[in-house]
Order: sequence, then C-alpha cells, then structure tokens
Amino acid sequence: MRLIVATNNKSKLKEIKKILKGCGLKIISLADLEKRFRIVENGKTFRENALKKTLPVSRVYKDDYVVGEDSGLEVKHLGWAPGVYSKRYAGKNGDQDANNRKLLKALQGVPLKKRNAQFKCVLVLAMAGRVIKVYQGMLKGKIFLEPCGDSGFGYDPVFYLPEYKKTVAQLPLSIKNGISHRAKAFKKLKNYRRGIK
Repeated sequence: MRLIVATNNKSKLKEIKKILKGCGLKIISLADLEKRFRIVENGKTFRENALKKTLPVSRVYKDDYVVGEDSGLEVKHLGWAPGVYSKRYAGKNGDQDANNRKLLKALQGVPLKKRNAQFKCVLVLAMAGRVIKVYQGMLKGKIFLEPCGDSGFGYDPVFYLPEYKKTVAQLPLSIKNGISHRAKAFKKLKNYRRGIK
C-alpha cells in the first residue's frame, strides 16, 4: 500500500521519509503521480490548507492513503505572524533568505528573551475523499539575532532552541527529526499506522 505525501517539496519529502521509515507503506509524492494537481493554499488556518492538499488527491487515488500537512512559524511578538503566510512572508516566490531577512528586520531591537516563537504543523490523513485522522505537532523556541547553520530549510537558521544552545539549522538531522514540529505530527501518524497493521 502507498502513502502519497501531498507535496512537491523534495526537502520536506526526504525529511518525512526518514521519520516514517519502517511504517510499512511505500511513500511517494505528487511528483510521482500521473495526474497533476494544482493546489492553492489560501486557507486561513494550517488545517484548512492541509485539507486543500489532501482531499483532492485522495478523491482521485482512492486506494492509497494521502497525507497533507501545512506548517509554519508563529512569532508571539508579531501577533503569531507569519503563520499560514510563512512560506510567502516576503513575497509569493517563497524565497527563504528573504523571509528570514524580513523576520529579523521586524524583530530588530527586540531582545532574545522576548522573541518567543513556535513551529506548528497540522497533518491530515485521508483515504477516498474522507478524513481519517488529524494530528498536530509543535516546537517552541526563539528567533535568534542572526541566521546560523547550514542544515535544514525555511526558518531553521533563525529558530533558536535554548536547551540545545543552537538553531535548528545547526542540529544534526538525526536530532531534528526527533524533535521538530513535523516529526511530532508524523510520529503520531506512524504510531497510528502501527496500530492498524
């Protein structure tokens, strides 16, 4: 049986495959399908966007599990922005360096102790157009004063974890895959899958 991950993001798919290793499903992405899907992420919440990714695919590929997730960064000092606009925070092209620059500029002069932030992931599992499960994962931290680290993607270089004294981009992938918001949500999915084998 297959699990279709409703994404074209290769970095995200690679991360998800590592988290779900051993789940007993063949994991593929939208890029592996014959039919092409145009997904418009215009929902007001992470859940709405996850549903927009998942349900159209699951209505066509009825014999497969389909999982869609939406995730992003929420910064308390900015009224929990950028939220669902995380990917296109600095413009619709989704340039992560531009996003990080805009974020750091918005927090200029704000001390580290007041830069509380969280990564949030909402995951929807569906089959044949029907939602089976919804999971959420969260990682709390702070926005660092400058980008640090070469690993990861998105806001990882500026998301600082006080307990590790590192940004997410400075962590080995093995640690990130154990603690990230996406890892927490997908581990719940993996546990659910174990229960129905």
